[in-house]
Amino acid sequence: MLRSSIARGPGNVVGDCQSPCGLEVDWSEDRMSQQTIRQQARRAAREMAEKRRKAREERERRVIDLVERVIVAIGERDAAVTETEKRAGEALGELTQREGLSLGEAVEWCGGTVTVREATRLRRLASESQSDADRDHGGEQDGLQAGDPAAAGAGGGVGTGSTAG
Repeated sequence: MLRSSIARGPGNVVGDCQSPCGLEVDWSEDRMSQQTIRQQARRAAREMAEKRRKAREERERRVIDLVERVIVAIGERDAAVTETEKRAGEALGELTQREGLSLGEAVEWCGGTVTVREATRLRRLASESQSDADRDHGGEQDGLQAGDPAAAGAGGGVGTGSTAG
């Protein structure tokens, strides 16, 4: 340990001193110039600032990684919910269109797992999804919408339909 003294006026000397950052500094003018003291203080301050900056950067990287995981998981959940709701809506549509049940009857058959209001929303979601898919794949077929219930029974018979060529 270096001995340090601080001169406080003529003949007034105070004992050893250790800096808060752990550096032992000899404050006496005869051993170290004021310039050297300032240089050491600046160097210590820069080192501490650099350590803190690196710690902040590491923490920010960890936070960004975790936030990304949250957002991806929520996005995957939303996609899964949308897909399952679409399938439920399609099944409800088949119950009402193909099987001839009223929406209330279809809801009863579902055993209380869905309300009429939710069933309506699910069927609408499925039909909107079907409309979007139809637009993406060319829209109409033989003058009827692909999702149109009339398309299933229209024309009947062999040889009807579009002539691809």
